[in-house]
Formats: sequence, C-alpha cells, structure tokens
Amino acid sequence: MSMDRRGRYLDNIFIERLSRSLKQEAIYLEEISDGFQARRVVKGWMSFYNAERPHSALDRQTPDEACWTGMEEQKAA
Repeated sequence: MSMDRRGRYLDNIFIERLSRSLKQEAIYLEEISDGFQARRVVKGWMSFYNAERPHSALDRQTPDEACWTGMEEQKAA
C-alpha cells in the first residue's frame, strides 16, 4: 500500500531504501537485547545517516549539508 493510498510504487521507494539501509548498516550488525538498546541503535544510526553519511543523490553531501545549503540559497534569493 502506498503512503498516499493511490497505489503508486514510487511513493514508498524512499522509505523502503531507508529501512533497508538501517537494517543492513545497524540492526543486523548489533546484538539487540531489549527495546532500549534498539532505540539507541536506531537513534545513533539516524544521526549518522543525516549528519555524517554522504549521499550520492545529494552530490556526496550529507542530508544536513544539503538542507542548510538549500536554506541559505533561498535566503540569498
């Protein structure tokens, strides 16, 4: 089911890629024993994903860098 319920497969592709990366880069590599540890692992990985991990779709920038660059460009215009 797509997120907007229209049935388009492209609607979910970004969240599917994110969840696959989360599982492969964090969840499967940790031996998680409880919900508290799972939350710490996911929170740490999300911080890494947004602030440190470069993305090819963003010209090797992090999402934080791309967001702030976009905001600065909008202010200058």
